[in-house]
Amino acid sequence: MLSNYYRDIHLFRFDINTGTIYILADESIEILISRDGNWRFLDEAGL
Repeated sequence: MLSNYYRDIHLFRFDINTGTIYILADESIEILISRDGNWRFLDEAGL
């Protein structure tokens, strides 16, 4: 979805220990994807 709307992906990180993926796009969009495929936006507090 991010690439379809031409959002720059600044950081992509895969944690091999937890199986989670962290994506930072457009300097303000933070997304955490868990091993089971569920994802969520992170708020400014990082919760």
